[in-house]
Amino acid sequence: MSIRIWHQSFTVLSDLSAYGEALRAHFSRVARPDTEIILHGMRPGTYRSNYPGEDIKHAGMQYLHGLQFISAGVEAERQGFDAYAISTLPEPALREVRALIDIPVVGYGESVMLQACTFGEKFGVLVFISDMKDLIAANVSRHGLERRFAGVHALPFGFNDILKAFDSPDDLIERFRKSARALISEGADVIIPGEAPLNVLLARSGINEIDGVPVLDSLGCWIKQAETLVDLRRASGVKPCRRGYFSALPDPERVREVLSFYNL
Repeated sequence: MSIRIWHQSFTVLSDLSAYGEALRAHFSRVARPDTEIILHGMRPGTYRSNYPGEDIKHAGMQYLHGLQFISAGVEAERQGFDAYAISTLPEPALREVRALIDIPVVGYGESVMLQACTFGEKFGVLVFISDMKDLIAANVSRHGLERRFAGVHALPFGFNDILKAFDSPDDLIERFRKSARALISEGADVIIPGEAPLNVLLARSGINEIDGVPVLDSLGCWIKQAETLVDLRRASGVKPCRRGYFSALPDPERVREVLSFYNL
């Protein structure tokens, strides 16, 4: 039986056609033949340019943009998708979306961090938005994985450098290797290549280890987690906890009323 997954990016994909095509190619290679991943991005005009990082690095701005992730998740369930994937390392509104809809919801960072714990004792994260280091550490704590966390380092390049490197990636990959080795020297035995654009570039270049230390495909991890959660629900009816403040589902009609009130 086929699976339909709503992918939600933190970028405006219509502004980044090459990146969107790279995502589609990667998903086609990693997902099962009967899994359909439908790409969705932020609304056109969300940012001042094609780069969301100036907003993402501020907690308040990320909170505001998280409202799009909430409304998209509600729409994904309404349209009958089997799973909803917040496909960005910061995972805006992940807990809130899970508390509003009743289909499997996966987070990009959470899924790869959990998977990292099966590949080594401690994982490290490399990000190209240095201001997000505090957020990544906070998310690690929220996921209960502090003991398995070696740290997070900022990379010596940014978003636009990665987009340019899709045609000629060798120099950027070498700089990534150097940064990864520094993190390995501090105890990381699994490397998570932070944000999704970097993940796609490394995966399409065949970079899956450095000096014997695995470099994980974060996008691949959430795809496989989403497929597994859908399979488990279909096979045995397993669903998340639905008791308490963080997990109980409100009345769906009331959710729609509130979203409408806030013009979402």
